[in-house]
Amino acid sequence: MTLNELDAYFNSFLKKENYSNDVSLNGIQIENSAPDSKQIKKVAFAVDACKETALKAAQIGADVLFVHHGLFWGGCETVTGSFYKRISTFIKNDIALIGYHIPLDANKPYGNNWGLASRIGLTKVKTFGTWRGMQIGVYGELKKAVSLDELASKVLEGQKPSQVLAFGKDKIKTVGIISGGAGDDFDQAAALGLDAYITGEVEHQLYHPIKEAGINVIAGGHYQTETVGVNLVMQKLKKEKKLNVEFIDIPTGM
Repeated sequence: MTLNELDAYFNSFLKKENYSNDVSLNGIQIENSAPDSKQIKKVAFAVDACKETALKAAQIGADVLFVHHGLFWGGCETVTGSFYKRISTFIKNDIALIGYHIPLDANKPYGNNWGLASRIGLTKVKTFGTWRGMQIGVYGELKKAVSLDELASKVLEGQKPSQVLAFGKDKIKTVGIISGGAGDDFDQAAALGLDAYITGEVEHQLYHPIKEAGINVIAGGHYQTETVGVNLVMQKLKKEKKLNVEFIDIPTGM
C-alpha cells in the first residue's frame, strides 16, 4: 500500500469532502519521497503533529504518522521557528503526515464523539452540536441513570477528568458529547435539556454560565478525549489492512 492508497483508504470512511468548512487541510499534509510507489510498512498514530511525535515516529520506524491535530489551521504561515522544526523533522526522516480533524471528531463509529458515546454506553444516539455549519457532536440516553461520579469514571476508563462541574441533576440519564475544545457548546446541550455534557476542556469564563444553565459538565481533557478516534482508526487499519501500527502517547495534561 502506497501513501496515496493509504489516504484513499482513510478517506473512504472519514470523507473529508463532507466537511468543506473545516480549514484544517484534511488528508495528506506532508508526503513522502514516493507517494505513488513507496510501500508503507508501518503507520504511527498520535493526537498531535509536532516535533516530538515526528521524532518518535522515526524512532519506531514508521513510514506515516496519522494525527487528529495536523499542522494547518487556515491561512498561511512562514516556515520558521517551531513550524520549521516540525516540518523539517518529517522531511528529513521521509515520514509522511496525514491529518483528519473534524471528520475524525464526527465520524460514526470511528470518531472521537461516537467512540466516547460507545464507551459510556449511550443508546438512541443522535447528532447535535453545530460548528461552522457542521454537525460534530452526539447525544443519547444511558440504559440506566447514574451519578455524575459514575459517569465521569467511564469517560476516561477510570482516569480522572480535568474538571467535573456538578451543576445539574444528581442522577444522569441523557448526555451530550463534543470532544476537545468545545466547552462553550454546553449551551447547545442545555438547550436540548440534557442532564450532562462531556467535552475536553472548559475555560474559566464558562464557569458561571454553566452553573446558571443548571447542567452537569465533565471536561475529560482536550488530549484525553481525542485519543479515542485515532485509536479506533488504528485498530480498523490493523484489522483490515494487516499493517504494523503503533500509538504514540504524549499526554499534555490539558
